[in-house]
Order: sequence, then structure tokens, then C-alpha cells
Amino acid sequence: MLMSCLCQPVHAGLEGFIDRDDGHLDVSEWLVDRKGFLAMPIVVTEPAVGYGAGVALMFVRNSMRESAASDKGSGLSVPPDIWVVGAAATENGTRAAFGGGMMSFDEGRWKYRGGIGRADVKLDFYGVGGNLLGGSVNSIGYALDGWVSSQQMLRRIGDSDNWFGLRWNFLDLNSEVDLRNNPDAGLQPGQTTRRTSGLGLTLEHDSRDNIFTPSSGWTAALDATFYDPDWGSDTSFQSYRAHVFAYWPAAKTLVVAGRLDGRKASGRTPFYMLPFIEMRGIPAGRYQDQNAAVAETELRWTLTPRWAAVAFVGGGRIWGSSENFSGSSTVVSKGVGLRYLTARRLGLWTGLDYARGPEDSTVYLQVGNAWR
Repeated sequence: MLMSCLCQPVHAGLEGFIDRDDGHLDVSEWLVDRKGFLAMPIVVTEPAVGYGAGVALMFVRNSMRESAASDKGSGLSVPPDIWVVGAAATENGTRAAFGGGMMSFDEGRWKYRGGIGRADVKLDFYGVGGNLLGGSVNSIGYALDGWVSSQQMLRRIGDSDNWFGLRWNFLDLNSEVDLRNNPDAGLQPGQTTRRTSGLGLTLEHDSRDNIFTPSSGWTAALDATFYDPDWGSDTSFQSYRAHVFAYWPAAKTLVVAGRLDGRKASGRTPFYMLPFIEMRGIPAGRYQDQNAAVAETELRWTLTPRWAAVAFVGGGRIWGSSENFSGSSTVVSKGVGLRYLTARRLGLWTGLDYARGPEDSTVYLQVGNAWR
């Protein structure tokens, strides 16, 4: 009797967070039916800035259930409109505050994605090509302090899974770095510029069965952004990206995923905007040059209806200023992880990844897909 009395308040406190079918912890009902203002924690696990935390206040204009009901008129998938403001800080002194959101209109044929933020980010620069500066392992610490804005509008092509979009990126950042005594850094005049403004085009495809943790389908994009003084940039340069993420259900309990991701910059690109190898186990910005490419694969085994294990391995190269592609070395990272089906009705898995790169190992908190 005493145990029953003690457990009753706990169960009552979790009302709406328990799956009615299997009795396990699940946030589907809360995510699908809720709208209005929601407070969300932020957990930062990026090794380039250290561990950190923050909070975000999210406003959901229409619930996922309401969005799904509106889909029936056009037959197109329409996500809910979401707006968010928040702030976060990390152990190395990095701080950021931001606001933004996404919205759809004309029955899902148009969508907007954008945001603006104020940041003071502290990072390390290892030189163009990721070289060990001056033959040592010492990096150059620097800070970026200022404003960042990204605005994008996309139009669905017919009733297909393809989108065409226009983008405007604007950065007004004071880069506090002294490179005078580091000629091995490989920088040229103009690469420490303050203000960048770029207009871009994008072509996207998305046929994944789930936007959170896909099990089949694929998504891909081609991006080109042109920075020029004619629209407010201090210097002229171009950036390009092409990527594809594919998912294949090899068996009932096994999903095989693959990623190909290539990035390129030309012109007087600021050093903090040079392409870099973006992969679990490697700090952001550790390996930078005019070109970067990554190939990665991930396996997800469903152990029980609620638990899954993942294993991943990938390799990346940078080239351009220091080496050509064939002369560049491949940087390898690999790891394992554990997932819990947090929202069964949405197919959302969350968990932890342990990744080992060339220099160190890192633990990442994952909500949904690890690839962005």
C-alpha cells in the first residue's frame, strides 16, 4: 500500500509522457498535440568550444496534428510553423543569443527558414591545410564577436519532393586574431575581413520517410553563395556545397545510411569561412582549406522496439592551398552510439555517440539524425 501511494504522484506527474501501447516513456503525445510557448534545454557537446548549456523558448503556432490535417487539402507534407529565441554558453567562454524560425504557406508550396544571432565565439585556428603551425602542435586562438544572419526562401517545384531557393547570408564579425608572427598560417590580405554579405541559390530534394531519424529515402542539395561588395561584403569570394544523405532498410532491424559531402571556396574567403571537415570526432575548423570532402556510413540496429545501437565510420580530406587532392591525407573518425525511441509516433530517436578522431575522443548528444 505504501509503495502504491508513493508511485501514484510520479505516474501522475508523467501523464502525457507515457506511451499507452507499451507503457514506456514517450513524448509523442506532447509533441504532436502541443502548441503555444514551450521552454527547451540546450546541450552543447561540440569539442571546438567545449561543453555548454542554454535554454530556448519556442513558439509553435500550430500543432503537428493540425498541420497533418491541413496536408489533406493539397496532399503535400506541411510541417508546423515554429519560432524560437534562446541563449547558450560554453566552458571556453563562447556565448550566443539567437532568434529565428521556419514557416510554410500556400498549402506547403513555399517555406521560409531564417534566423539572426549575436555571438562571441572562441575557437582555434590550425592554419590553411590544417598544418601544424611552425612544425608544432600549437594552434592560434581567436575570437569572433558580432552579428550573424541567414535568410532563405524556398519554392516547391510542382508537387515533387524538389525545392528551389534563394538565400542571403550576412556576417558582421570582429575577428580578434594576430597572425603577424605566424607566416605558416597560409593567409592572405583580406582573409581577416569583418563584414561578409552573400546571395545564394539552392536546389534541394527530400524523399526521406522521416525528417527526424530516417529509415529510407534520401535528401540532397546543391548550394552556391556569392559574396560581393555590391551587396555589402568587404571582400569578394564564392562558396559551394553539394551533399547527399541516403538511407536503406537492409533488414527489418537494420538501417544502412551513407553520406557524401563536398564543399569549396574561391576568392578572398575569410579564414573562419573556409571549408572544413565536419564529422563526429573532429573539432569544427580543425582541418580547413579551399576544398573539403567527407564520406561517412552509419549502421543502426534495432535491438528492441525502444532501443537501438549505432556504429559509424568516415573519412575526410582537405586540399587546395597546401596539397592537391591526391597528395592530401585522409582523416578518419569512427564511433558507436546508443539510441532510445523518444517519440514513437514521430520516429524520433535520441541518444549518445562516442566518437574517436585522430587527436581525441568526444561524446555527443544526438536528437534525431546526426547529419546536417
